[in-house]
Amino acid sequence: MMKLTTAEEQLMDIIWEKNEVFMKDIIDSYPDPKPATTTLATLLKRMQNKEFVGYRLMGNSRQYFPLVKKADYFSKHVKGLIKNFFGNSTMQFASFFTRESDLSDTELEDLKKIIDEQLNKNRK
Repeated sequence: MMKLTTAEEQLMDIIWEKNEVFMKDIIDSYPDPKPATTTLATLLKRMQNKEFVGYRLMGNSRQYFPLVKKADYFSKHVKGLIKNFFGNSTMQFASFFTRESDLSDTELEDLKKIIDEQLNKNRK
């Protein structure tokens, strides 16, 4: 799977959120100053070439939709991050994450619950 640029990721976030979206909806989703339609059309074309986005013709408008699930995209990149920066050790990554992200006690408890739930699933 190819990587998206920051601008493409921002646009992809809108498409993931809305699931099916026309150019007008995309533009409306951006804060001011809004990007030019031509800029968005160029990004969408690149994202089609990378096979992240597809479209249907509805009359003379294109309705865009995601071809890649958000979870799949980010999962692949987190795995790449762990491989490249933590010697493929999820333990080193988890240790770094919990130390460096200034999690509150509540957030750490929530994280512990997630881990406990996963342990219970694994044991079944």
